[in-house]
Amino acid sequence: MSKSWRPATQLVHGGTTRSQHGETAEAIFLTQGFVYDTSAAAEARFKGETDGFIYARYGSPTNDMFEKRMCMLEGAEDARATASGMAAVSAAILCQLKAGDHIVAARALFGSCRWVVETLAPKYGIECTLIDGRDLANWEGAIRKNTKVFFLESPTNPTLEVIDIAGVAKLANQIGAKVVVDNVFATPLFQKPLELGAHVVVYSATKHIDGQGRCLGGVVLSDKQWIDENLHDYFRHTGPAMSPFNAWTLLKGIETLPLRVKQQTENASRIADFLADQKQVARVIYPGRKDHPQADIIAKQMTGGSTLVCFEMKGGKDAAFALQDALEVVKISNNLGDAKSLITHPATTTHKNLTDEARAELGISAGTVRLSAGIEDSDDLIEDFARALSKVTA
Repeated sequence: MSKSWRPATQLVHGGTTRSQHGETAEAIFLTQGFVYDTSAAAEARFKGETDGFIYARYGSPTNDMFEKRMCMLEGAEDARATASGMAAVSAAILCQLKAGDHIVAARALFGSCRWVVETLAPKYGIECTLIDGRDLANWEGAIRKNTKVFFLESPTNPTLEVIDIAGVAKLANQIGAKVVVDNVFATPLFQKPLELGAHVVVYSATKHIDGQGRCLGGVVLSDKQWIDENLHDYFRHTGPAMSPFNAWTLLKGIETLPLRVKQQTENASRIADFLADQKQVARVIYPGRKDHPQADIIAKQMTGGSTLVCFEMKGGKDAAFALQDALEVVKISNNLGDAKSLITHPATTTHKNLTDEARAELGISAGTVRLSAGIEDSDDLIEDFARALSKVTA
């Protein structure tokens, strides 16, 4: 029955395991370890001959419910919940690589993601090539004999570029490489990377999945064979496990994911259209607009726009700061996917560690601003921007 459920139903009921008490809400199992009836039972559990939990670092009933629910939503066979989104990204990439291997990554990445592939991986002998991921020819041209992983975000952070996931996956399959997609900005509701041919999907559950600014979390999803052969031992021994309390919080958040994302996307779309007509704004990038540079790819692989809007103020940093400081409803924060509308200046926050040249390559200028639309009334949000823009000189 569960396989035929639609997403909104899956996100309320999927993967639920009840204790002997028959609780309505999922139970939080705040325990480090588990006990066994006999020594032989413990031996069988550790050998993998019987199912069950061993240690909270490996998994818990609460985490298991979250993983199963995410698998249902994503269409994945297996998953591992991690302590943060970056724990998920690092695990997904590093668990399958060794010294001498090669990563090809789209250069438009969140600052910490770029640090993992560009700075951390080479310390362990793993080579990396950064490319403009919008052009499939760049992916093909970067392939080497030792290329094992393609890594990308789509839409990207913060400029909302969109990459042809199916096209990248086709190239990867030709050489036996794996495609890892950070799908945070699209959410699992608007884009299904596994259906498009990707092999591994990662999320920062801190963002839309929690959606209310409460806790950190991440998740890695793939087929069972890849999890068993690559992630299973890495996860057990390096310890990026999610707290059961956070897993419970995320289970509560995910129940309302469709409702929140629908409202956030509608708000983002209206705000994008409003900003596009303002004299103080040089350009607006939004996946739901026809003038998006990759509108044709969006039509193929996404079923909705985004909760994020990227735009550029004509007056550079001074104008961007003046706008942000004048907003009342929208709050300044580097987080995203929250029920509250949040705004940030990437050049001085999320992407501040990049060189000026690297930011320019990504289209991040001193005037670039990233908005994460919340679930507030859209008229209040637009009025908030109108008031704030009136204080900014064009």
